[in-house]
Amino acid sequence: MVDPLPKPGDAQGDTLPIAQNRYDIIRKDLPLHCPMDSMSLWNSHPRVYLPIEDNGYAKCPYCGTEYALKGD
Repeated sequence: MVDPLPKPGDAQGDTLPIAQNRYDIIRKDLPLHCPMDSMSLWNSHPRVYLPIEDNGYAKCPYCGTEYALKGD
């Protein structure tokens, strides 16, 4: 069975859709989903919508990217 997500250090490890581990977003970016449209490999894992409105923080269950909602 092949792992659908490349891991750092693998031959495809630099194809992850994220350039960093944490992104600050603003309300105009809502609803939040990962990967975001602006990410270079936006289709590297299934799009997942992340609930960030309640506590201002969300983490993608697929790639581990963290998102923080900044003030208005």
